Amino acid sequence: MNILVCVKQVPDLDALAVAEGADGRAMVDEATTFHMNQYDAFAVEAAVRIREEFSSVQQVHVDAVTAGPGRALDVIRRAVGMGARNGIHLRSSENGEEGPESVAAGIARYAQSKAYDLILTGSMSEDGMNGQVGPRVAACLNLPCAIHVVRMELDIAHGSVVVEKEIESGRRMKLRLQLPAVLAVQSGINRPRYPSLSNLLRANRQKVETIPMNAGSTTASIPSFMGTFMPQRSRTGNVLKGTAEEKAETLIAILQDKAFLSDHAKSL
Repeated sequence: MNILVCVKQVPDLDALAVAEGADGRAMVDEATTFHMNQYDAFAVEAAVRIREEFSSVQQVHVDAVTAGPGRALDVIRRAVGMGARNGIHLRSSENGEEGPESVAAGIARYAQSKAYDLILTGSMSEDGMNGQVGPRVAACLNLPCAIHVVRMELDIAHGSVVVEKEIESGRRMKLRLQLPAVLAVQSGINRPRYPSLSNLLRANRQKVETIPMNAGSTTASIPSFMGTFMPQRSRTGNVLKGTAEEKAETLIAILQDKAFLSDHAKSL
């Protein structure tokens, strides 16, 4: 059984340094750090658990693929550190980010001749939050697909996978999909492990297969980047200072000024 996990490198949003360029485009500061998209970590963990569960029955191979510039190799190494077997890097340009349609097309072109039984992605990325790569890969390969998957169970005997997916109003839908299939897993489906030292050492030694992002591609529509800007501040906040009694008096005055309290309420 062969499983392909799609992972993405995203900027650390807690330490993001972005400036607006002269041409209106966003520029990420060199000090910005990057890591594996947290939703994709759940997908890697799900794939590794499948390998561990069925290793006594049949061989299960887990490959990890990413699309991005040279620095994206780090997330491949982390996926291998978590237990993936091989890494595939779809190399894009250094100064631009491919849209979900281009990424999905690239992944589908690679997977088309590899006979993967299961393709796993995260439900979305932390930065773009498009949630399109999984469904687009499935559409390119004409495979069944389920998104927002919170539980999965392989049925090897029938060549299928039973999944539960989140739907509106906090409900869940249970589906059976014939393999091969594409699943976009939701956060909370498992608890991703830390990469082991032995696997990290292997990842550093192991050669990653690198393929140009546009290799074998046909003309495809790519979203055009219109620009970036900081939102205008529309409200301000007040910090009340002083003793508890002084803060209470100030708060009452503010509420009364906004007509939330009457003079009678203030006297009480």
